[in-house]
Amino acid sequence: MKILRLPRFAIVAFLSLSCVQSSSDNLLAEPPVGLPALTEPKDNPSTEAKIELGRMLYFDKRLSSDNTVSCASCHDPKHGWSNNDATAVGVGGQRGGRSAPTIINSAYQKFQFWDGRAGSLEEQALGPIANPIEMNLPIEEAVKKLSAIEGYQKRFQEVFGSGVTADNLAKAIAAFERTVISGGAPYDLFKGGDKNALTPEAQTGMKLFFGKANCSACHNGPHFTDLGFHNLGVGAAAKEPDQGRRKISGLEGDQGSFRTPTLREIARTAPYMHDGSLKTLEEVVDYYNQGGTKNDYLDEEIYQLKLTDAEKKALVTFLKEGLTSTKYPDVAVPELP
Repeated sequence: MKILRLPRFAIVAFLSLSCVQSSSDNLLAEPPVGLPALTEPKDNPSTEAKIELGRMLYFDKRLSSDNTVSCASCHDPKHGWSNNDATAVGVGGQRGGRSAPTIINSAYQKFQFWDGRAGSLEEQALGPIANPIEMNLPIEEAVKKLSAIEGYQKRFQEVFGSGVTADNLAKAIAAFERTVISGGAPYDLFKGGDKNALTPEAQTGMKLFFGKANCSACHNGPHFTDLGFHNLGVGAAAKEPDQGRRKISGLEGDQGSFRTPTLREIARTAPYMHDGSLKTLEEVVDYYNQGGTKNDYLDEEIYQLKLTDAEKKALVTFLKEGLTSTKYPDVAVPELP
């Protein structure tokens, strides 16, 4: 891995502008306040042209079998890079059993998807395209479809020196997704010395977050996630509970465990939990306050918190006010080939 050199387009994404600056310069983009330096795979270095190609592919509904669904359909910049719905909706209105996780700061995550079945953004990128209940387009068909479009032929040749391939398709989308970064939230400014960055109630909520409420047991570090998997009891009472990480690892102890999501921009990504079963942050705090849902695999970090109504309100205020950046990475739909 090496420090990611982001082109001018990526810096524009950092600043939440909707236009694309054209430049041949490759500039080292300093990460937003509160975030560490970015890294990228050695076999997929970012360039402005590659990121722009990935942006096109990300928004192109022709990567679905019926031309109705794109990556952005479930991971929409206008909805916190999720879809503002309980679960993802694919071709023909088909629904999966899990919510669409945000793309925000996924560049920093090793494991992708709720169950961590992909180990990189490149590996993740092709999954939804081929999934029968998402975009339902076999990868070999996706390659043929894109190859028949002259504009894509030209761009893939310029970026990769070859035609459309599955590997290059994944690399282009992943390169774009690495630019979807959020930092510099009021919490970061407060920690940096600006004592007016958080209201008194948000400061109370912050103390609860790192103290009595024990949120930071799992939501810690610069990304407010331990990058691990936990059983919170969500969906445990269902007739056939989602196995979560267990289905991937084969370990009984992973039953009902799901990846800890980032809390950055959390106010934008409702509804919550892996199944989208909690509509608001108030409901989320109530759920944790009650100690989750008891089951044989419930994490030891989950227990009754005994928060007062005022404490719960302050905690929600911190999540909404403290972790919502004014430099949200809003990206416009590009002109497609």
